[in-house]
Amino acid sequence: MLHQASCVAIADRGMLIEGPPGSGKSTLALALIDRGAMLVGDDGVTLAVRDGALWAAPPPNIAGLLEVRNVGLTRFPVRSARIALLLRLDPAAPRHVAQAASVSFLGVAIPMLAFDPAIGARAIRAELALRLHGA
Repeated sequence: MLHQASCVAIADRGMLIEGPPGSGKSTLALALIDRGAMLVGDDGVTLAVRDGALWAAPPPNIAGLLEVRNVGLTRFPVRSARIALLLRLDPAAPRHVAQAASVSFLGVAIPMLAFDPAIGARAIRAELALRLHGA
């Protein structure tokens, strides 16, 4: 299943990043890559279920490409990843979160957090979100 989202792998877990065009998906992915994450896909990933877990893989036609604003398409190494968290970019995200919500893809539930990309330290906050709320 093709899904419109960006995705990075941090260690052995994947993080989907959803949001409308121009919301900062690629910018957040780039900031996470700068901190050691690996690209799975920018603005599109292929989702599949393997051994009861949701996995994302780079679609062949855009594998390794990430759009960097004011620079252009750039190429990065890619890998597949087991999805542990969905960050939904939303400027109205609540300030405090006690527990992540849950969403399902292909019958597999994963934790989901609304995430305001305009607040500083976004890459560090995303990594903490994965650590605290990721499956």
